[in-house]
Amino acid sequence: MTDYHFYEPEEGHRLPHDPLNAIVAPRPIGWISSQSASGTRNLAPYSFFNLINYRPPLIAFASAGWKDSVANIDATGEFVWNLATRAQAEAMNASSANVDAGVDEFELANLATLPSKVVKPPRVAGSPVHFECKLTQLVRLENRQGDALDQWLVIGEAVGIHIDPAMLEDGVYQTARPVPITRGGGPADYFAITQDALFRMKRPD
Repeated sequence: MTDYHFYEPEEGHRLPHDPLNAIVAPRPIGWISSQSASGTRNLAPYSFFNLINYRPPLIAFASAGWKDSVANIDATGEFVWNLATRAQAEAMNASSANVDAGVDEFELANLATLPSKVVKPPRVAGSPVHFECKLTQLVRLENRQGDALDQWLVIGEAVGIHIDPAMLEDGVYQTARPVPITRGGGPADYFAITQDALFRMKRPD
């Protein structure tokens, strides 16, 4: 029998590095563009992110702390998710810099923008997919004792979706074609989704 390494998180993991975000990985990246009520643009990646519902399409990301993205979305009720790809990985990383609220991360990362159709925040030019989103819920997370944490869950409904036609084949979206990137564990680990990683498995009847 395997002698598992067991730990209770409150008591510490007893390992050189916390394994949690390396275990639940790779994680898709929420590359979120937002805009303050006064029009200041913001762009930031979040690795605690996913699609959580089909109809209506809902996406969610969690922020450690009340960051500019959360403040902007709370004020305006709008944001855009931009698909992060290998071609824009370095720009995505540059947009994660810890800078003052007035700094425009589009300029910082040398990224051009595209106008959105339904919401005000701009889209990332060069990203092959964008979800224009309206805020549905902003939830402050709690621990099991009910204590409020400085962690915020943002849920938005995608009300407009843009897809680069080059990502479609006979009308079917090709997941690996844009080479999306995902977040691994540790301070620097990322993974690219490529076609050679594909395997197929049908659900049982």
